[in-house]
Amino acid sequence: MDKNTPKSLGFVMPAEWEKHSAVWLAWPYDETTFPKRMPIAEAVFVEMIKAIYKSEIVKLLVLNDKMKNRAGALLEKAGVDIEKINFIITKFADVWTRDYGPIFLVNRPKESLAWIKWEYNAYGKSRDPYFTPVLIDKDVFNNIILPGKKFTPGIVLEGGAIEVNGKGTLITTEQCLLNPNRNPKLDRQQIENYLNDYLGTSKIIWLKNGLVNDHTDGHIDDIAKFVNPTTILCSYEEDENDENFKILDDNYKTLEQTTDQDGKKFNLIKLPMPHMFYDDGENHKNQKAPVSYCNFYIGNNVVLAPKFNDPNDAKALKIIQSCFPNRKVVSINCSEIIYAGGTIHCMTQQEPAT
Repeated sequence: MDKNTPKSLGFVMPAEWEKHSAVWLAWPYDETTFPKRMPIAEAVFVEMIKAIYKSEIVKLLVLNDKMKNRAGALLEKAGVDIEKINFIITKFADVWTRDYGPIFLVNRPKESLAWIKWEYNAYGKSRDPYFTPVLIDKDVFNNIILPGKKFTPGIVLEGGAIEVNGKGTLITTEQCLLNPNRNPKLDRQQIENYLNDYLGTSKIIWLKNGLVNDHTDGHIDDIAKFVNPTTILCSYEEDENDENFKILDDNYKTLEQTTDQDGKKFNLIKLPMPHMFYDDGENHKNQKAPVSYCNFYIGNNVVLAPKFNDPNDAKALKIIQSCFPNRKVVSINCSEIIYAGGTIHCMTQQEPAT
């Protein structure tokens, strides 16, 4: 491991609610990711961009001028000033910038920015024909000029697998980061060392598992979310007969017993679960969908939150809004886009301001 790690140089991964200079998105186009749902996926991106572009720069990946023109036309039709959208023409496979994109770091005293390019192996499924196309993503951000110093740890990590409070604490899951399909030669302590050295953290909290049928092997951004340094929203299933009940109950109990980087207990807020089964009759026939209200994005002035045509939508959105009195929560229907396996947080990656 490089001795000049980000932590040794004063860099840390800031919390998501800290001020952003931009948000990174990638325009949907891949029929593997969104079979029969491309117009719906495009409409969701238009909603997201319209809600957020006035408060932070949107850096939008597009394949070519044809895609740029199509995206621009749809955005203009919705009333978006596309002069304020930063289109970046590059080769990419899908929309999950959270997972294959950079993780940005800041050094506040020096007002400087850095970024980490992790290895990416399509959620450990690089030999699966369905996931193979997304490996195109692994080199996208090697070909884009990004601000600040670049760090390359050389290990596999997706951004959706980690959650930080910006003060030294990180939450993740054993199911994902200890999975032999990610970094089989590293044990728990070695992975913790990488996380602390490259993200500037000092306390790692390990939850056991993520949601049932989550192809990412239990990404944290569906089950627990910091909303301030001491408060965590926790996905929680009330129905004891639900497949997710024990998973989420165990995670909640773990968080009840743990402390932050200063040895203080967390304020935990239960966030109800939506319930959805895929009904396309194809790849997901009668399969429980990995839906969660925790998969929201905290922007500078707005919070983009998923909803699923579920009775718990209103309750969950009210809880999220109560955590952000100075931000407007914009709900976006993700009941179709979840067929690709993720929702709003998975499709966004923040670039912090220095």
